[in-house]
Amino acid sequence: MKFEVTILGTNAAIPAYERYLSAQIVNVHDRIYMVDCGEGTQFQLNKYDIRRSRIHQIFISHLHGDHIYGLPGIITSYSLLGREKPLDIFAPKGLEEWINLTLKHSYAYLTFKVRFHTFDCDQSTLVFENESVEVWTIPLKHRIPTCGFLFKEKQQSRRIIPEQIVAHQIPVTAIKKIKQEGADFVTANGKVIPNDLLTLPAPVPRAYAYCSDTAYTESIIPIIQETDLLYHEATYLSLHEDQTLISLHSTAREAAKIAKLANVKQLLIGHFSSRYRDIDALREEAATIFPNTLLAKEGLVLEV
Repeated sequence: MKFEVTILGTNAAIPAYERYLSAQIVNVHDRIYMVDCGEGTQFQLNKYDIRRSRIHQIFISHLHGDHIYGLPGIITSYSLLGREKPLDIFAPKGLEEWINLTLKHSYAYLTFKVRFHTFDCDQSTLVFENESVEVWTIPLKHRIPTCGFLFKEKQQSRRIIPEQIVAHQIPVTAIKKIKQEGADFVTANGKVIPNDLLTLPAPVPRAYAYCSDTAYTESIIPIIQETDLLYHEATYLSLHEDQTLISLHSTAREAAKIAKLANVKQLLIGHFSSRYRDIDALREEAATIFPNTLLAKEGLVLEV
């Protein structure tokens, strides 16, 4: 089953050097979710052929402009396109007020319901789940209330072996119990076929952690421990570490240290300062501590 991340924007504060502002698409079992929505996100959806009509949940990490200024545009575009299905937006307190004021003073009329879900940034909370995934908040350390998001795939059923269906003439009505409940199968002549001969183990559930704007904090490690893919902001090189003390951001080295301590499988760094035209040095710095480091680049699609 598909579990992948598409990068739409990677820059911090302002767009620069063809790098857009923070936005990602997470696809879990062919249901897609947006994470942050910086200015220009609609252009990126068009560019990478992502159907906005498939987005029903948007997760906003915090209310700084480079993570939310694309939201009024996409909401009003939905209305112009005649959307009827509700849109659920998960965010810290204050976003609903800002969106409503923006819509009010731009005289925007919506054809659908926007449902806001507010969460507390002081503790990790389950904010959304369906049959495929759970989404938990990750409290971060920034200048305003900020949370990342942990997408945890739910345990899937065991996989039935097609050849066994034919060999034992298993009816369709019996397959659900065999897969989901671990039931054995009894043939017409009374022979019991054990479940472990009929099925293969379910895949190990996967997890993706998105840690947007944050200063270095080891408090997130228990939440993101051993995730398959970690996105962690790396706004600065260690050369400019003094800036992180002012802005409460992280260096590439600090992002790598978190990845190593959390024993994640792969690190993806982003949220790059506009002072860097060439961002290869950020990856090189992180790789000295955590070799399996990639740069987030617009259009990059990663399988979790």
